[in-house]
Amino acid sequence: MPRYFALLPAAGVGARMAAGFPKQYLEIAGRPMLWHALHAFERHSRIERVYVVLSPEDGHWDGQDWTSLTKLRALRCGGATRAESVLNGLEAMADEVDGEDWVLVHDAARPCLSRGLLDKLLREASEDGVGGILAAPVADTLKREGEGRRIAQTVPREGLWGAQTPQMFRHALLRRALEHAGTGVTDEASAVEALGLSPLLVEGDIGNLKVTFPRDLELAAWLLTRAEA
Repeated sequence: MPRYFALLPAAGVGARMAAGFPKQYLEIAGRPMLWHALHAFERHSRIERVYVVLSPEDGHWDGQDWTSLTKLRALRCGGATRAESVLNGLEAMADEVDGEDWVLVHDAARPCLSRGLLDKLLREASEDGVGGILAAPVADTLKREGEGRRIAQTVPREGLWGAQTPQMFRHALLRRALEHAGTGVTDEASAVEALGLSPLLVEGDIGNLKVTFPRDLELAAWLLTRAEA
């Protein structure tokens, strides 16, 4: 039977957070944000191992306590882009996984992934021939920006979804997709789409937020505290 592995690219610097160091190490609820993102997979019985892809120059990892994460393996092979980091990680783990094993790629800056959403993705995407991603239907009216930060166009939101993570694909397929698409794609589904395939949309929710700006830290802390209550 195919096994399940998690892969978290964490080689970025999080410039929009303006923290002075990589945002994945910002503290939320007493732990680095990255710890919470990793822990969501650590605690799930179906996840065999959790890989994190770090920059070779990362000087923050060794100063943190990761001992509670027994499934964790750090790979210092991060690249200049997310796609490059994920591909490097897939190549580094290739001796330990089979081509038909599932890989769940997750943002290091999504610390609030719930057990319920992870169960839902595993259940629905495992039955799909391509794989799938967590995503949420777009609820807001969308505006395209024009010159001078004025509205140039209202974009119809019907059928639009906001992509989240994890994004779950078989190891061999995802590796081939990223090799084919190059390093310019911003998520794994885009690379799979470039092969002419259509990944499944598994509905997530706004609680699986991506921490991007300083104000997101407080909301993430509240969500984590609420989940533990």
